[in-house]
Amino acid sequence: MKTAMLAIIQKDFRGVTSNKRLLTALLVVPLALTIIMPSIFVLAIHFTPDDPDFQKLLALLPPAAQTASLELSAVGLIFNYILPSFFLIIPIMTASIMAASAFVGEKEKHTLETLLYCPLSVKQIFRAKVMASFLLSMMVSLISFCAMVLVLELETFLLMGRLLRPDVNWLVILLLVSPAISLIAVTLIVRGSAKAQSVEESQQSAVFLIIPVVLLMAGQFTGAMLLNAWILLGLGALCALLAWILLKKSMTRFTYEMLLSAE
Repeated sequence: MKTAMLAIIQKDFRGVTSNKRLLTALLVVPLALTIIMPSIFVLAIHFTPDDPDFQKLLALLPPAAQTASLELSAVGLIFNYILPSFFLIIPIMTASIMAASAFVGEKEKHTLETLLYCPLSVKQIFRAKVMASFLLSMMVSLISFCAMVLVLELETFLLMGRLLRPDVNWLVILLLVSPAISLIAVTLIVRGSAKAQSVEESQQSAVFLIIPVVLLMAGQFTGAMLLNAWILLGLGALCALLAWILLKKSMTRFTYEMLLSAE
């Protein structure tokens, strides 16, 4: 990777970390999804273990995932089958914060011309913008996962005297599905940012990317479909292929004229 591309990535990172409003938005939603909501689930299961909704969900678990303790089975269900879907939505929401302002932010700050004068082709600039947002979304996802595991393990140990055992689903989510979905979101949002007239307009397009994930999460919560490792592998492979195709096509169609005509 060229030094100029690294400089663009570092500049985009500084633009987020130095802006308190963006940094707050970047942290609040992931923390709410991975710490506050799971903690509510654990407390609800501990104090109301006979809730009919939990009983219906537990009936869908494979025999290997069920334990002698009803509470641990219910928490394991939440941890290994429902919470992973949160890590499909976190990369999209994180990407929308930085990627949405990738080029339209440069236009608003009148620094686009300076960016275009750097010793990189427009395709390399596009790739650097995509890489910056992708790396940020992966960092937020990893930090969120570590914080969630730490808090949940502590809560379950204090309340139930046992530790949770992460399922193989987490490995597939963190290494394949989440990065693939993040790359799809980043590519589409960065490309849209080049045509948008404002950051708000660019962020609005990101909302439509969340809808399929929300529907998938609804299926998890209602028990209509619990994702196993094989389904996740298939979904990850499909998303990875789609991400590669989108990135290649977007780079091919990305030109100076596209950027300058949108000003």
